Amino acid sequence: MQFYKKTSIGSSINPLKIIIKVVVILVIIFGVLVLVSKINFPSPNQLIEKKIPQENLKIVK
Repeated sequence: MQFYKKTSIGSSINPLKIIIKVVVILVIIFGVLVLVSKINFPSPNQLIEKKIPQENLKIVK
């Protein structure tokens, strides 16, 4: 019995495998987005406001 090595790429591409890989990647990305959206990030209690004096402003032309 003699071993045969396939050297051509064209016939070995299976469209079903590609579709399955794309679907798995999309499910993983969707899962990560759902998990990130469930994280409760802390927000500041007070409104942060800083007054900028007029003398520090420069007009750029």
